[in-house]
Amino acid sequence: MASAVTCSAADLLPHLSSSANATAAAEFICGRFTAVSEYLSNTTYAVDNTYLLFSAYLVFAMQLGFAMLCAGSVRAKNTMNIMLTNVLDAAAGGLSYYLFGFAFAFGAPSNGFIGKHFFGLKEFPSQSFDYSYFLYQWAFAIAAAGITSGSIAERTQFVAYLIYSSFLTGFVYPIVSHWFWSGDGWASASKTDGNLLFGSGVIDFAGSGVVHMVGGIAGLWGAFIEGPRIGRFDRSGRSVALRGHSASLVVLGTFLLWFGWYGFNPGSFLTILKPYDTSTRGTYYGQWSAIGRTAVTTTLAGCTAALTTLFGKRLLVGHWNVVDVCNGLLGGFAAITSGCAVVEPWAAIVCGFVAAWVLIGFNKLAVKLKYDDPLEAAQLHGGCGSWGIIFTGLFAKKDRYGMTRALEHFRVLIVEVVLPRYYLKGTVAAVVVPLQQYHHSGRSSITTVSSVSRLGEKRKLLRNSIHIHILRSRNDVDLMSVFEAKMTVLELRSLSRSSIKVIKIISDFKDQLNNKKGNKIENVRQQSVRDVTMLRSSRDADFGMKEDD
Repeated sequence: MASAVTCSAADLLPHLSSSANATAAAEFICGRFTAVSEYLSNTTYAVDNTYLLFSAYLVFAMQLGFAMLCAGSVRAKNTMNIMLTNVLDAAAGGLSYYLFGFAFAFGAPSNGFIGKHFFGLKEFPSQSFDYSYFLYQWAFAIAAAGITSGSIAERTQFVAYLIYSSFLTGFVYPIVSHWFWSGDGWASASKTDGNLLFGSGVIDFAGSGVVHMVGGIAGLWGAFIEGPRIGRFDRSGRSVALRGHSASLVVLGTFLLWFGWYGFNPGSFLTILKPYDTSTRGTYYGQWSAIGRTAVTTTLAGCTAALTTLFGKRLLVGHWNVVDVCNGLLGGFAAITSGCAVVEPWAAIVCGFVAAWVLIGFNKLAVKLKYDDPLEAAQLHGGCGSWGIIFTGLFAKKDRYGMTRALEHFRVLIVEVVLPRYYLKGTVAAVVVPLQQYHHSGRSSITTVSSVSRLGEKRKLLRNSIHIHILRSRNDVDLMSVFEAKMTVLELRSLSRSSIKVIKIISDFKDQLNNKKGNKIENVRQQSVRDVTMLRSSRDADFGMKEDD
């Protein structure tokens, strides 16, 4: 901001020496100048705080996008469970970040590892921070927690997840954000003492590493400890798709996240009313221009990643898939978040293109390793976030951001890409171990799935078991394999609890069929054929569409 207007009576007195009341006139004029200067200064604070509050509201709106994305990506019976976890991320995260998180992250003066002031917002606001800054950072913290909830969806104990989410927003995430964003952080690029790591510090402008990698890797370890969902892989180890119940919710959630990202990335400037050097570009160029460029690079990276995923998946699997496109779009956003303010728009296109293939590659690797992530959160936020850190070191320009040293920054990438992985492994495992016990117990503490739904599930299992038995007796191998696949997709938990009863019913049904006429068996077989035809006609109707031959 330009220097404040200053005036003193001694400065004006020589120009008013002919007047009888020269001193009084000079004091009056200077008083007016001082009042105008204070008014402009207050206006600057008001504009900057309003801008930061608006950005915080946009980032918080991403929680609605996360909720819709999660709800659409899981099966219908688990919708209420995943929605509850998203509400808890915001509610529990608000209290834990207020009590501990903000102090651990930005409690200066402090050491390079952890903050130690502002617990419960004591002595707040200060000259450095206002309430709008706390709200903005809280929105970032619960965004990291929202990423994690998708990775461990459909198999998480309620109480354990509540502790897990509070621990993540109150301790795990604040520590990492202190390292890289606080003025006292040992790897921060804005370190107040000027002693920057490798001469540059880690440049992570809006959080490809601090937010997305933390959330993605925390979800990775949580899902790894819990193990895959029942039925996700068959007995031979082959992957079985457990598709979400609503592609519409996935698309709507993606658009909401896209909208919120304009508060996530451009809002990370924190202020808007700040002119730059006017000697080279004129008075029209300021921080408002940099904010606009950041929004452009964010948009280009996401759009490029979406189109790359669309055609890449078409070449790999032979059909279009709207969910894959949505995930590719979000992967481009996660990657550009680190360098959105320090790269040219053309570089953002490169970032999005590579991010799409990074996501596709990590998804392939996840299948080979039998890793189950219903929302691809670890691959998307962790994998693409890692690429975003590397991309920043390769393409950042020094004149775009005063803290950037371009390729010199590449030397510190190992710090942000590797260190959080091991830090999160230790801290998250301490909380997620109870989830593993739940996974083996086969019980859920959230009673949102009604007994009626479970009864319907058992009936589906019984019906498919009978169809398989009939088709086997008639040596109809093709239809039998289809119904065996249907059996694998269903929850095997219900079958395991009543397997003896199911086998007995099938045996009784076989005896009844042997005592009836042959046309009875044929009628049942025809019903099976109709079911298979319906399955084939509705295949990929919700999540993709094959092209006509």
